[in-house]
Amino acid sequence: MALRLEVTSCSFILLSLLIAVVVQQSSARKLTDGYDKDIEQFVNLKINDQTNTHIKEVDDGHPKMSKNHKHAHASSHMEHLDPLLYVFFTLSDLKVGKKMPIYFPYSRPSETPKLLPKEEADSIPFSTSQLEYLLTLFSFPKDSPQAKAVEYTLKQCELESIKGETKFCATSLKSMLDFATKMLGGDTQLKVLTTTRLSNSTILLQNYTILEEPRETVAAKMVTCHSMPYPYAIFYCHCQESNNRLFEILLGADNGDRMKASAICHMDTSQWDKDHASFKVLKTKPGASHVCHFLSTDSLVWLAA
Repeated sequence: MALRLEVTSCSFILLSLLIAVVVQQSSARKLTDGYDKDIEQFVNLKINDQTNTHIKEVDDGHPKMSKNHKHAHASSHMEHLDPLLYVFFTLSDLKVGKKMPIYFPYSRPSETPKLLPKEEADSIPFSTSQLEYLLTLFSFPKDSPQAKAVEYTLKQCELESIKGETKFCATSLKSMLDFATKMLGGDTQLKVLTTTRLSNSTILLQNYTILEEPRETVAAKMVTCHSMPYPYAIFYCHCQESNNRLFEILLGADNGDRMKASAICHMDTSQWDKDHASFKVLKTKPGASHVCHFLSTDSLVWLAA
């Protein structure tokens, strides 16, 4: 039976820009072993929390974005910067009162992919060698945006890991939990952090101010998982041996919107691609500086409890 689920172009563009990043929630949840319905509902909630709304004008002069997601370009020092790139910053920005434009995606539940049980997910091929078969299965025309998104995700999942990194594309919640447990220790109880909306906002890009001293979560190791564009839920997970730093940050907008955001600072970028979007935004290069980024609401960071 063909699957007729749509992959939105917004998700495709966003996730293609955030290949190497990670995640977030206001209070860490401790998880027990096994496939639990409460965990499934939580993860489904996160991948649903991503919509076709608008972008408010921000301090650097960036104009509003219309509902069809056509992106206007900034006319300031960030000229030609896509709105989706307003997620990067440096440690020097982490101070109370700092205001910056930040992009937080949001999608209607009807537009987001759902988790499949492991047995069903395992029965579906997940490889570029089976791309033609998969496009037929999903009823996606070969040159359609959906077909391009499927191919993109498969290729990203088949790329070699960078030095010191272990990566895995989880096709089910069970496989994601198994990978996180393996990376963090077989007997480890897990907790998860993610970015959470504290208000009913549909604004994609607007200015936020840091309201409280950012809280750092110390973790010797973490597994970050990002939702990928696909007809059903796929998470790109990676675990890197480095001194990454994880923060929880309370943000407030002028209109009253509040976000409990999680952010990661990658202290070693020497192995990153020189064309990574963050280097353009922060005007740096691989190995020359750390890179911090806010995590989207459909990303998850798994830690040892």
